[in-house]
Amino acid sequence: MNVFYNEEGISDTLLIALKDVNRELKSFETKGNVTRIFNSETNGTVGYNIFQASTYIKLTDVGSVALTKELVQSIQDVLKQNGWDETLEVDLSPKFVVGLVTEKVKHPDADKLNVCKVDVGEQVLQIVCGGPNVDEGQKVVVAKVGAVMPSGLIIKDAELRGIASSGMICSARELDLPNAPEEKGILVLEDRFVVGQEFK
Repeated sequence: MNVFYNEEGISDTLLIALKDVNRELKSFETKGNVTRIFNSETNGTVGYNIFQASTYIKLTDVGSVALTKELVQSIQDVLKQNGWDETLEVDLSPKFVVGLVTEKVKHPDADKLNVCKVDVGEQVLQIVCGGPNVDEGQKVVVAKVGAVMPSGLIIKDAELRGIASSGMICSARELDLPNAPEEKGILVLEDRFVVGQEFK
């Protein structure tokens, strides 16, 4: 689940994205101040728009809104007040974490890409990476599936040239860190960072 709010850009509306769906399959139904967005083929909910959001929830973030238990409960309450019974299932685990590159092999169909195995604590992810400096043994910042980058890009499961990739190994520029180097390359962390911990 990803939540976005920008009063100046799109008025006092909280946008809640739950799943992807092709534009031509999107349908809408409204109760009170809440519009449910759903897949017209499956009837599965893909998102909600909460209008006049600030009358229900105190919002200070602009753009991507940080998910907390309290925010999720507030959204759940707003849905119920407006006649929606659906219970939201939300993953509140950190989306930017420290990873350890345990394996790196050349992509079989792309000279500038590598297929990496990255230990992020509770699991090992396969990530296709284009950073020229990525290597085994490095501690790196991983944006897991569901992470929202500073640019607004949402990280999703993908296939790059036929190889599955779940997440992204980040550069300092992609993380919008101050004094990020201009040259291409991932951010390599010092050894003191703990694999699996949240990167802030």
